[in-house]
Amino acid sequence: MKILITGGSGMVGRNLVQFLTEQEYNVLSPTSKELDLLDKGSLNQFIKKTNPEVIVHCAGLVGGIQTNIKNPYSFLNINLEMGINIVQSAVNNDVEKFINLGSSCMYPAGSDSEIKESEILTGPLEKTNEGYALAKIAIAKLCEFAEIEYGKSYKTIIPCNLYGKWDKFHPENSHMIPGVIRKLYEAKTNNTTPIIWGDGTARREFMYAEDLSDFICWSLENYNLLDSYTNVGVGEDLTILEYYNEIAKVVGYTGPFEFDLDKPTGMLRKLCSTEKQNKLGWKPKHSLQQGLKKTYEFYLENYAI
Repeated sequence: MKILITGGSGMVGRNLVQFLTEQEYNVLSPTSKELDLLDKGSLNQFIKKTNPEVIVHCAGLVGGIQTNIKNPYSFLNINLEMGINIVQSAVNNDVEKFINLGSSCMYPAGSDSEIKESEILTGPLEKTNEGYALAKIAIAKLCEFAEIEYGKSYKTIIPCNLYGKWDKFHPENSHMIPGVIRKLYEAKTNNTTPIIWGDGTARREFMYAEDLSDFICWSLENYNLLDSYTNVGVGEDLTILEYYNEIAKVVGYTGPFEFDLDKPTGMLRKLCSTEKQNKLGWKPKHSLQQGLKKTYEFYLENYAI
């Protein structure tokens, strides 16, 4: 099976490329210089020439809460254009299978219970990442409508928040877990006190990225069992403060925390329903501590001074 993975140099893409290569799939993972998803003509020619049986669309402009707030136009425009181009090229070239990676930010803000796939477009989005969410929703709908108009059974997988190897550990552009790993490592090293945005009570669900790769691999062999939309996650969430405490155990930080109540915290809760996933019989292989330990080891090997 020949598989084209977009975004193969990003965190999700690199984990997926490694995982599928180890499973001896024929993987194509061109860099953005080799394949510009914003160049519709070149993209169409590439897919026509390579003729993949499956496309897994992982590419996207991504970032943490600060970056999303500062760049909503770019997050909407760039992600929307890339998504439209890749889906249209797949349709044009009669690609049989297409797996689109969505995001839990596609769901309405303010839910205090497990969020089901049917809740997309049932309420206002979280303002701090609205641009990114709108692009993700539009591309998921494009995949859904491809079946109505062109008979293509294209799927959208909606993972919960992810972390793992090849994540971004930048102090401003990282997502929460890699950012906290760096923050607590530097606090331990420099004897400083780390600052938590908000009061630490907001809740999040995180899954180790390699487990998403495992689910995608499972999906390739069980493609027809997937609905148009399928959540993937661990089925439970923790508070931000609880994540800080769990990461502190891994890093070895034993000091106090401070709270900045003036900083934005995003949605108060975002827990995806894993009802469909459970019926499929798949579940993640890594516990939180196992995933954090592997991610911290990766940070030490590649970023720590």
